[in-house]
Amino acid sequence: MTAPIVRISRTHPEMPDIPLPSYATPGSAGMDVCASLGEPVVLQPGDRALIPSGFSIELPVGYEAQVRPRSGLAIKNGIGVLNGPGTIDSDYRGEVKVILVNQGQDPFTVRRGDRIAQMVICRYERVAWEETTSLGETDRGSGGFGHTGIQAKP
Repeated sequence: MTAPIVRISRTHPEMPDIPLPSYATPGSAGMDVCASLGEPVVLQPGDRALIPSGFSIELPVGYEAQVRPRSGLAIKNGIGVLNGPGTIDSDYRGEVKVILVNQGQDPFTVRRGDRIAQMVICRYERVAWEETTSLGETDRGSGGFGHTGIQAKP
C-alpha cells in the first residue's frame, strides 16, 4: 500500500528536516514518529505536551493510523502517549501530533528529531447498529472487569 504524506515546513528553515515515519526493522509493525520541534520541550513528572510530527497524511477510506507509545521510552523514562493509541482518521488532513505524558519520576527533555512514538496503519470496519431488545447468550455473559481473577488457569 502507498499513501500520500506531506512535510510541514517549520519556522526554523536553518534546521534540517526530520525523518518521515519509517520502520526500524523489516519485522516492525510500527513506524517511528519523530518530534518536529524548534526548541526542546521539558516534561516535568506529571506533565503532558502536544508534540508536532512535521507531517500530514492521506489514508484510504477503511484505514486509520494508530499512534502508540514506544516501549523503550516507557520502561526507561516513564514516557507514554496519553491517549494511546490515538487514532488518525482517513479524512483528517492536519498535522499529526502526539500527546506525550511523563509518568516517570524525573524531568524528560524532548528534542527535535527524537523518536517519540510509533504509528501503525490498520484496516477497520464500520458498523450499522441494529437495535434489538436482547443479545445472544455466552458463557461469559456480562462478566466484566476482573471477573476471571488474576491467577492463571492450570
